Amino acid sequence: MNVQRAQEIASSPVMANVLCDGIPIYIQHVDEQSETVRIYALNKPEEEREVPLYSLTEEELTSE
Repeated sequence: MNVQRAQEIASSPVMANVLCDGIPIYIQHVDEQSETVRIYALNKPEEEREVPLYSLTEEELTSE
């Protein structure tokens, strides 16, 4: 994921389907300088961590 898209997701009121190592996460903060993001897993909001942007993937939601 690139910095610009991560910032769009972090500032959007709409929840995006973003994964880190296959786990759904919430982006709290994007650090442009270090290209890292502060995240937490949706099922463990108390466990914040900082990861590199390249470890995030965004999955498109499909409607049936």
